[in-house]
Amino acid sequence: MMEFWTLSAAMAASAGEQAAAAEADGWDGMLVPDAQTLMSDVYVSLTVAAIATRTLKLGTGVTNPFTRHPAVAASAIAALQELSRGRAVLGIGRGDSSLANLGLAPASPKLFERYLNRLQGYLRGEPVRFDENDRAGMHSVDRLPSAGAPEHSVLRWLNPSLPKVPVDVAASGPKVISLAAVLADRLTFAVGADPERLQWAVATARDARERAGLDPQSLTFGAYLNVVPHPDPAVAVNLAAIGVTTFSRFSAMHGKVTAPMRSDDTAEVERLVSAYDLGHHGDPAADHRTAVSDEYITRFGIAGPVEHCISRLREIQQVGVDRVVILELGSASDQRLIDSRAALLDEVMPALRATTPGSAASQVGAATR
Repeated sequence: MMEFWTLSAAMAASAGEQAAAAEADGWDGMLVPDAQTLMSDVYVSLTVAAIATRTLKLGTGVTNPFTRHPAVAASAIAALQELSRGRAVLGIGRGDSSLANLGLAPASPKLFERYLNRLQGYLRGEPVRFDENDRAGMHSVDRLPSAGAPEHSVLRWLNPSLPKVPVDVAASGPKVISLAAVLADRLTFAVGADPERLQWAVATARDARERAGLDPQSLTFGAYLNVVPHPDPAVAVNLAAIGVTTFSRFSAMHGKVTAPMRSDDTAEVERLVSAYDLGHHGDPAADHRTAVSDEYITRFGIAGPVEHCISRLREIQQVGVDRVVILELGSASDQRLIDSRAALLDEVMPALRATTPGSAASQVGAATR
């Protein structure tokens, strides 16, 4: 059974309404970006969303290893886990727009690996030793005149009756996929919808996990995708363009494609990265939406009639991806988007989610609207 998550730019004031609507429409989960300069605080929004829902899974989509100390990030998501009674997921990547708007590039794989190790320690309730990198411009607590100083930190208040919050790493290149396969609980790929690229990503993760002496089958896989059903293929491609360009740039954030890709697609992605305007990240009207061809959009994304979308998603499911995160961008009043979303909820999602046609799960979206 495939899970469907929505990636929502929810603001704190509207997060409850959006989350309740997502739950009623039959989404399995909702992710909210941690992008401090583009939207309100992610944990405030997720708290509001948790209060407004009962079954919807909730998480960051995604946070990063710089703007929040690992103890702070772990404490925030663990609080959401307690409030939601076990529905929280911590999605994390190396950082993109949240860091760019602070004048920073994404974190290095080495820094990311160190952060993940510490983050997981906090979430497991283990003592985590101090890191000298946290002390820039600060003095050690040892300098204080006290009878004793702590040697580590630990989240002492974690509720042992709740499961540990799963850490879900967003990854597109082999280095991050490999380290996340060892340190994370889940992996969500941002490599597009090409089954061959997704099969490579899954195989890379399983190989790394097996080399570390871990069960390769214990890791679950998801994918960030653009899924736009519409009876007119040209309209579907047009609607998918901004989402495809938003996700595509992760395959070559430093100007070079880091994962297997067709040579003509490589040229398109490299051209996109050069043209991508971070000042208009996620803007449906951004000029970079035209930086790639329609043919590329149909390969990296899933756009076209309902049956085409269902068929493409089933191909992805066969390579081991059982969770998709769908980014929807555009004007809420655009009738084409309204029709596409209805087709996604009422036809595409039930066909992939249900174990058998007509099951209760397959009817959630249609029955609640």
